[in-house]
Amino acid sequence: MVDQDVEGNHEDLDVAMKDEKPSHFGWAKAVLWVGPAWVASAIAAGPATMASVLGAGSQFEYKLLWVVILSAFLGMMSQLLSMRLGLLTEDGIVSVVQRKLGKFWAWVLVVDTVIAAGLAQLVLVKGLCDVSEEITGLDARIWAAIWSPVVALSLTIGGYKLLEFVAKILVVGLVGIFIAALFTVSISSKAASGLIPTLPAGSGNNIAAILGGAVHITLITMQSYTMKARGWNMGDHRLASLDIVLSMLFAFGTYSVAIFLVAAAELFPVPEQCPVLTPTCASLALEPIAGSSSKWLFLVGLWCASFTTVGGNSVIPPFLVADKLGWGTTIKDMRFRIMLGCWAFICGVGVFLKGDLFQSLRNILAVGLIATPFALVIVLYMLNDEKTVGVTAGMLANATGLLLLAISWLSIGYYLYDMIEPAVEASSFAPISDDPANILVLIFTFVITTLTFVLIGFFMQEKWMLRKQRMQSEILPQTSENASGAAERD
Repeated sequence: MVDQDVEGNHEDLDVAMKDEKPSHFGWAKAVLWVGPAWVASAIAAGPATMASVLGAGSQFEYKLLWVVILSAFLGMMSQLLSMRLGLLTEDGIVSVVQRKLGKFWAWVLVVDTVIAAGLAQLVLVKGLCDVSEEITGLDARIWAAIWSPVVALSLTIGGYKLLEFVAKILVVGLVGIFIAALFTVSISSKAASGLIPTLPAGSGNNIAAILGGAVHITLITMQSYTMKARGWNMGDHRLASLDIVLSMLFAFGTYSVAIFLVAAAELFPVPEQCPVLTPTCASLALEPIAGSSSKWLFLVGLWCASFTTVGGNSVIPPFLVADKLGWGTTIKDMRFRIMLGCWAFICGVGVFLKGDLFQSLRNILAVGLIATPFALVIVLYMLNDEKTVGVTAGMLANATGLLLLAISWLSIGYYLYDMIEPAVEASSFAPISDDPANILVLIFTFVITTLTFVLIGFFMQEKWMLRKQRMQSEILPQTSENASGAAERD
């Protein structure tokens, strides 16, 4: 199963990111210089996570607070593992996998990521266009015709960074407003009970979505490319760790918890005029601080979150495909530039997706979580291969990876249980088959989970063979010594 044939020549993701590292810096300078993990954090703190925590707070009040807090810690842990692999190999994860395991498993990783990121991109584009329509009154399909070429051209020609920077400032402002709202809304004393793990009936989709927003295959796979872009190696381990702690644990964690608490205080129980949580209904959470302007403030913030996430998520599938094909991963390589532009443009068809926006956003995070265990197993496999990383992972890293796998699989299981429970109660497959998306999710889960356990089997077989070889190498010298000793006595 191991194939040593691998194409190389991978360019940096962004030459501009390769700033010269300061030779001596304190914590203050380090904070100013960090960056790669913030790309992942910006994607994680997008409209899908916003929809997930708003939905959880409005439906279950404070009961899922423990999940929101746990997601920030698990997101940090998964990023630390993938960071370690990126620093040790100083290469893209697809190239690393192909060198060790061969082309087949490299393609599985690419396809797994493209499915998760591609579905997310379609829904994110729908969200961007729907919110644009809500703000301006102009049809969402017209906005799709506008935003698709704008995003494609800005990614392939340049100019996107300025737009993204402005949008991120506005997103930060929205988060600041939610934090400020914490001091104006009445947080019940019941919030403390939300720290005790409970599984309210029907919460499977919400739990999978919240965890999927932080522990997601796209965030894990992109980490090696952002590390490589900065030119970081194990000498930058402390700086890279600080980068992740600040971005995922503190920034993303604060973002999620603040929105959740405000939603639980203001939107539970779900207002009568909002049987389905829509962006307009969700904006009611900001009324205590923004008054009549809450709707427009929320919509602008949601639009900015959608815009920044669409741009960040657009580059992930092209990165992995280009890495697999041996192309450069910057727009200096015309092949990559064309692929990036075409991908961004084609995803405009997402505007034609049907269904509730917030529910669709939660669903794509749940599907992303289903795709993630395979990537986690890949990272652990590589970290435990001495030829790949030089120094194999220690007990703490392996325990962290196993914990992530266990929680991910438990969350996926609970999500699937909620999906199939109506069919079990009705003793009929109809409740599942009525929605083709459910069937596709079940098929995808079966295929990727099967491949994940096959890969685990290869890993265990490899470790067993290595252990057997070591035992034989230790026995042979002893046998030779005994034989020579017997010959001398004779």
